[in-house]
Amino acid sequence: MKKAEKKADGKKASAFSALPDVIRFLRPYRMLTICSVLLSAGTVFFTLYVPILIGDAIDCIVDARHVYFDAMLPILYRIAASVALAAVFQWVAGMINNKITFEVVRDIRKEAFRKLQQLPLSYLDTHPSGEIVSRLISDVDTFADGLLLGFTQLFTGVLTILGTLCFMFSLSPLIALIVVVLTPLSLFAAKFISEHTYDMFKLQSETRAEQTALVDEAIGGQKVVKAFDHEEEIMKEFDEINDRLLKCSLRATFFSSLVNPSTRFVNSVVYAAVGCFGALSAAGLIGGTVLSVGTLSCFLSYANQYTKPFNEISGVVTELQNALACARRVFEFMSETPQTPDAADAPENFAPKGNVALSHVDFSYVPERKLIQDFNLSVKPGQRVAIVGPTGCGKTTVINLLMRFYDVDSGSVSIDGTDIRRLRRSDVRSAYGMVLQETWMRSGTVRDNIKMGRPDATDEEMIEAAKAAHAHSFIRRLPYGYNTVISDEGSLSQGQKQLLSIARVMLCDPTMLILDEATSSIDTRTEIRIQKAFSAMMEGKTSFIVAHRLSTIREADIILVMKDGNIIESGKHDELLAKGGFYAGLYNSQFAV
Repeated sequence: MKKAEKKADGKKASAFSALPDVIRFLRPYRMLTICSVLLSAGTVFFTLYVPILIGDAIDCIVDARHVYFDAMLPILYRIAASVALAAVFQWVAGMINNKITFEVVRDIRKEAFRKLQQLPLSYLDTHPSGEIVSRLISDVDTFADGLLLGFTQLFTGVLTILGTLCFMFSLSPLIALIVVVLTPLSLFAAKFISEHTYDMFKLQSETRAEQTALVDEAIGGQKVVKAFDHEEEIMKEFDEINDRLLKCSLRATFFSSLVNPSTRFVNSVVYAAVGCFGALSAAGLIGGTVLSVGTLSCFLSYANQYTKPFNEISGVVTELQNALACARRVFEFMSETPQTPDAADAPENFAPKGNVALSHVDFSYVPERKLIQDFNLSVKPGQRVAIVGPTGCGKTTVINLLMRFYDVDSGSVSIDGTDIRRLRRSDVRSAYGMVLQETWMRSGTVRDNIKMGRPDATDEEMIEAAKAAHAHSFIRRLPYGYNTVISDEGSLSQGQKQLLSIARVMLCDPTMLILDEATSSIDTRTEIRIQKAFSAMMEGKTSFIVAHRLSTIREADIILVMKDGNIIESGKHDELLAKGGFYAGLYNSQFAV
């Protein structure tokens, strides 16, 4: 028995664990919330006042020949005024509730997106982008629907129940007591079912996120899927997730749909009991006070008014279960540990000269699998450092550490003798110009994409950078030139996007450069031109070049040959060839017939 109680408590705690966060987002709108509650109270008051007036009007009818129209007319005026005021209050409350809901949703999405910018790359690397999108879009939408229902129906429903009880006790305590005794049956039915629906809605939300992640992945890699004839496997995986979503959605919907019929049945029992005891009381067979026909009709109206909110609240409860399950996923995302904040004593106006050193660096993405161990490197300003080695040896990892996308496990990475952990990330990253093999274009014009790193640049400077990157000629051929709207999934070729990436870096003119297979998608003739432009740009700049085509790094000041996270050889191109070691083997393999 105790185990069962603990399990129920655990479910309850998990179901409502998101409430403190919801209240935190509601706090800035507490005045609007108070107004909503007051307007809801006004709506309930006038709605419940109408049955009393109707009962008084009925009592003005003695029989077919005796109707007191003089007494009835003012009552009818009051009924019309009460109905009008209740409608106006309900309309204004609805407007306020919508404003509160969408303001809260805006704040949640804003904070969640800000949190996304603060999360370390390790989180983004280990979580599918589709799941994150699902949390920020679908889950927040579901939460908004539940929150709006909660405002519009939950407050009004609770106030209606309390107000109806007060009016009924004032009219006939005995019949009101019967209603109160029968009410818990409805509450127990709703509570029992709602407790079992939260986990189902949570599973539904998680499965939907899994489906979104798969769809996002399949759309993003559609060319690869088709190239490898993988459509059938993707379809099977989608069908499997879709079937699971169908099953858990049906279970959640089925159990949640039981709430309304069960509460309606109990409410019908309540209504019937009120009718029976009210009729007996009107006939003078029970109770000390004989009810008039008007009072009996008022009681029947109240019985209906009293039970109706239970049906609405039961529907709201199931929606709230779903909303809270989604809200919890959003708040779990927002509670993820952000990246280490910048040092409080970070120097202002940091202007690097280009001295870069890695001292006794240890790093691994997964603690159990060692990658870089006791890595040491010292680079002087203006040096061109090429990093080569087989796939998975740690070349890109070194770049991640230089840019502080990841922090070292031990040791240090420093610029001009200052550990980069004591610098602001923005200063570290703005010191580097980075061109990767994988390009990224934002949705916007060509101008927006080139000026991304330096928005204040003039058009003349932007065009000069595009010319230096040999991108100007193809940009002129676009429909609207530099005003052509593009996106990462647009009509530009991979090579054209890479040229724009290079122009973006050339416009920034940073102190240091990182070129990770920067010309991998460019034709040979353009590559020769780009290499010359790079050579001019790298004059006096510390440069790190990651390349698989070893012919592109012959002019490097120092070549680091990496294997299994360690530097196994270093030197100039000719020196390494003369040694006849690992580098010579790599180089010769690229030109073997």
